[in-house]
Amino acid sequence: MPEAPEVEALALFLRERLTGRQVTGVELVEGRALKTRARPLDEIVGRTMTAITRHGKHIDLDLGGVHVGVGFGRAGWATWDESAPNDEPAPLAAVIARVTFEHGILGITDAGEWLSVQLHVVDAADEVPSVAKLGPDAASPAYSREMLSEALGRRRKQLKALLQEQETLAGIGNAYSDEILFAARLRPTAHAAALSEDDVTRLHHALHDTLTAAVLARRGVPIAEQKAAKVAAMRVHGRTGEPCPDCGGVIEDIPGTKGGGQWCPVCQALPADD
Repeated sequence: MPEAPEVEALALFLRERLTGRQVTGVELVEGRALKTRARPLDEIVGRTMTAITRHGKHIDLDLGGVHVGVGFGRAGWATWDESAPNDEPAPLAAVIARVTFEHGILGITDAGEWLSVQLHVVDAADEVPSVAKLGPDAASPAYSREMLSEALGRRRKQLKALLQEQETLAGIGNAYSDEILFAARLRPTAHAAALSEDDVTRLHHALHDTLTAAVLARRGVPIAEQKAAKVAAMRVHGRTGEPCPDCGGVIEDIPGTKGGGQWCPVCQALPADD
């Protein structure tokens, strides 16, 4: 699942290549992905890209006031191809849509077993329902400790699940929630209500440092290599059975995640069960 650092890198990559460029054609390969049936994708043909912005784990393509919102879901991503049509490499994932410019083709793909990519043609980014309800951007330097403390409140919700709750704070998914909690030395299954003031401070530092480092690390990485770069950078996520990079203990699956999340029980023993 692409998360804020990868989507930020993608937005920068596309901004550098597409700003000021005109759309010459579109192809909607998978019609189920388009959620605004009254507004077809070919509405953008002939329009010029004026801005590309990230909203949580989504991107917004602004074509002179007509916007295409792209939600990548669980396994969506993008490709960029400047080769001649007959030289195009075979895609590694199912192509959902293609947007053609005079100098290349932007592809939207989905590698999942079920379709999770969503496309919306709208007049403003926040007309996309999933964007409209996003909470503050977790990767923003402006995301303060006070904002995090308010989001946590005294909620009896597990920390890992809360960090992935897009209405609470946007941009964090399965992988970075593991990495943030490892850096904060907090148990993923602990409830937010169990955190002390020191715990909240430590969590805020870990959130800021982890996401900032990831955003900087992904910058400049070719979009086809973003997933591999993300996987290689993980310290605990996806490392079941490997030694903890800090204490040497064994990385384990987080209880209840069915292998979807990982932690170090030694480093992340606190807070105690509440």
